[in-house]
Amino acid sequence: MQSNGAILVLSGPSGAGKSTVIERAAPHIGAFYFSISTTTRQPRAGELHGREYYFVDKARFEAGIEAGEFLEYAEVHGNYYGTSLAPVKEALEAGKLVIFDIDVQGHRLVRERLGEIVTSVFITPPSIGVLEARLRARGSDDEQTIAKRLQNAAEEITALEEYDFVIVNDDIDAATNAFIAVANASRYRPSYEKRAAFREQWLHN
Repeated sequence: MQSNGAILVLSGPSGAGKSTVIERAAPHIGAFYFSISTTTRQPRAGELHGREYYFVDKARFEAGIEAGEFLEYAEVHGNYYGTSLAPVKEALEAGKLVIFDIDVQGHRLVRERLGEIVTSVFITPPSIGVLEARLRARGSDDEQTIAKRLQNAAEEITALEEYDFVIVNDDIDAATNAFIAVANASRYRPSYEKRAAFREQWLHN
């Protein structure tokens, strides 16, 4: 059976190394579309519309909710974040792997709507102590932000059992190789409809 367009959800705490793993894995996982979220929060210094996020106002986002334009969305700290359906559908139809970097809540919503073609992986440092050390070492967050990130990480780790795979990022090369294996395998997870069609084809040819 040929590989298909597929969904790969990647979750994990800020500081787990998700972006680095994806960047290193990119040349080894075939054609993929990295899903860019839409948000109502203001751009931070250096962020560009269409690169980090699609930045829209609250009225436009809520109109998109009413029109059913989002695969998943959530309100976090007073701002909306969501995934537009149109580019995801287009990438799937082109046979691409669609990669989401979303939180636990987003994973649940994507799994609910597209469960049969979703593979999920949770990437994490080996402990909360290591995570705290990494957050402090990168020097981009104040104490309040670090405390909030650690609190969120402690809450997210309770959802570990909901994921298909867990990658402990204690070594970036090993974590990247594990992600490549999961990403490539996820393409061979056909929908129920495609499995049934293949079975009928197999039996009658």
